[in-house]
Order: sequence, then C-alpha cells, then structure tokens
Amino acid sequence: MGSFTTSESLSADSTEEEYSSDEMTEEKSEVSKLKMMIGDTEVSVDWVDNEAVTALKEMAGESPIEISMSMYGGFEQVGSLGADLPRNDLQTTTSSGDIVLYSDNQLVVFYGSNSWAYTRLGSITDQNEENMTQLLGNGDVTITITVE
Repeated sequence: MGSFTTSESLSADSTEEEYSSDEMTEEKSEVSKLKMMIGDTEVSVDWVDNEAVTALKEMAGESPIEISMSMYGGFEQVGSLGADLPRNDLQTTTSSGDIVLYSDNQLVVFYGSNSWAYTRLGSITDQNEENMTQLLGNGDVTITITVE
C-alpha cells in the first residue's frame, strides 16, 4: 500500500508540474514575442511581465523601435525610446545583460553593474559578461526592438 501511495503522489506531482509549465508558457508567451537586436546580433531576452514591457510591445507592434544608444559610465548603453513608458522604479543593483527603463523614456542596457532606481524590463540570457562587453563596450550601437 505504501508503494501505491508513492506512485500516486508521483503521478499527481508530474501532472501538477506539467500544468505549471503550461501556465508559465501562457503567461510569458505574450511578452516573449518581443525580439531585440544589438547592432546585427539578435539576443535572447527574458522580458519582465509589467506595464512598461506591455507598452514597449505595443510601440514595437506599430513599427520597429530603433534606439541610438550611447556609452555611459563605462558600464552601460543609454538611448531614448522617443516616448514615455509606465514606471515602477525600485532601487536595483544591475548586472551585465540587464535591461531597464530610466527616467520614463530612456532604455538602458548594462554590460557592467550599477545601483540606482530603475524599472526592470528584462535580462539578456544568451550572452555572458565578456560577450556583453564586446557588444556594448566598443562605441555607440543601435538597438532594434520588434514584435515577432
């Protein structure tokens, strides 16, 4: 009887895990349709599910967003989005690959670290710190955000 109960528990657990995974996919599917390019390099981004990213997606759905970025402070690239997004600033210590909103309409992508009050937008997941420095640390770049 003990092994029957264990088998029953495993079966219930795996059904629950599958459901949770499907549920997570549905929640992220809308946000995951955003695509980001740094220059000619497409990067994978784990976008945050918040009002700012929803607004960013709406902007990108109308037409691709091209942002002329400028190096700042030796650890980030900053560029104007051309429109204000909703903010939910929290004191944050960033790391390489983090994407944040600064001052309503500035997109910031980090290749180093900083501590400030930002609205978190996402994080680049397929580039390590060295690759991020190569992509962002050698002069101004253009970032393009589109909806897939």
